[in-house]
Amino acid sequence: MNLIIRKAKIVDPKSPFHNQTVDVKITKGIIEEIGVSLLNIDNHQEFHHEDLHLSQGWFDTSVSLGEPGFEDRETITNGLDVAAKSGFTGIALQPNSYPIIDNQSQVHFVKQKATNSVTELFPIGALTKGSEGKDLAELYDMKNAGAVAFGDYNKSLSNANLMKIGLQYVQDFDGLLIAFCQDENIKGNGVANEGIASTQLGLKGIPNLAEELIVTRNLFLLEYTGGKLHIPTISTAKSVALIKDAKKKGLNVSCSVSVHHLVLTDEKLEGFDTRYKVSPPLRNETDRQALIAGVLDNTIDCITSDHNPIDIENKKMEFDLAKNGTIGLETAFGALLTVLPLEKIIEKLTFGKQLLNIENQKIKIKNKASFTLFTVDKKWTFEKEHILSKSKNSAFLGQEMKGKAIGIYNKGKLVLA
Repeated sequence: MNLIIRKAKIVDPKSPFHNQTVDVKITKGIIEEIGVSLLNIDNHQEFHHEDLHLSQGWFDTSVSLGEPGFEDRETITNGLDVAAKSGFTGIALQPNSYPIIDNQSQVHFVKQKATNSVTELFPIGALTKGSEGKDLAELYDMKNAGAVAFGDYNKSLSNANLMKIGLQYVQDFDGLLIAFCQDENIKGNGVANEGIASTQLGLKGIPNLAEELIVTRNLFLLEYTGGKLHIPTISTAKSVALIKDAKKKGLNVSCSVSVHHLVLTDEKLEGFDTRYKVSPPLRNETDRQALIAGVLDNTIDCITSDHNPIDIENKKMEFDLAKNGTIGLETAFGALLTVLPLEKIIEKLTFGKQLLNIENQKIKIKNKASFTLFTVDKKWTFEKEHILSKSKNSAFLGQEMKGKAIGIYNKGKLVLA
């Protein structure tokens, strides 16, 4: 659709129009003109909104949807619609469906299902067959089919030699390996962060060491092999420090943090509410502040919603037995704006495209129009009626938000929340 967006404040440091309030004219999906009070001589549709801001399209590096196999949790079509209404023009899809996305036919399947959606889908292929940690999956074939990286969602590879071989192998085609870090033996039967909250509640704890030990191991392996490594959803102060030191050494390592680890702590577990059971677990305030500092000093490269819909049968049960995961697309921006400055949020919500070698469009005349529309001023509280996902397992119910995604313009189409 041809469109003129009126009086939008541009938030894009790479754009010549950064921090300017302008009109943006889009014709056939291309930015034709940017300026003040543009004339509408071509009968373009017009869009107005109070407190309107516009940035490059946001990208989420870790989204689980369920389909195929867990359509009761979420379908690809509805999940991508939720992403669009939450401000995301693209998502990286985790391979934790049934069957696992561990071959080129599964990559083709999910890409085909996303063809007609305005939000673009970029599959992550499983690192190992069936995500079982025993044998490498068909990495090169999946790369050719459209997989943008390889990792087993929320599963740490215990076999250090297999991790080494994986890091060496993907270098042949400039592949990115994603390594979730958690020592399963140290985690044991733990279900919550090891600390005051877990002790008071009588919950078995997961010490920070479970994460930090594998982060250290994987960084040693990366130093030995070379190549590129991404460590997703780190959660401890020591993990931030380890990755910061690795970057100073010149290692090609990146990392992400989830929105809920930046905003929430294990104090939320007081009522044994399984909506707060996530992996890695919510940590304490010291870790949360270290994660925020890691975002601000760019040790942490990107922020993810780590959106993981879980059906009610697997959440409405005893804390020890409930599955890990929270939905997060709908709340990502509004929650982040309560703890971080706007420009840093936009930077970290768009860096994932650079990380995965996906074209990143500056807001500039003659460029493709692919951007997010949002507000920044209004405070509001996230309630059940705001949930767009099929699953309702949000850790942010009752949480105060600031600002809101209005929608996206991408692939020549406007989608509004």
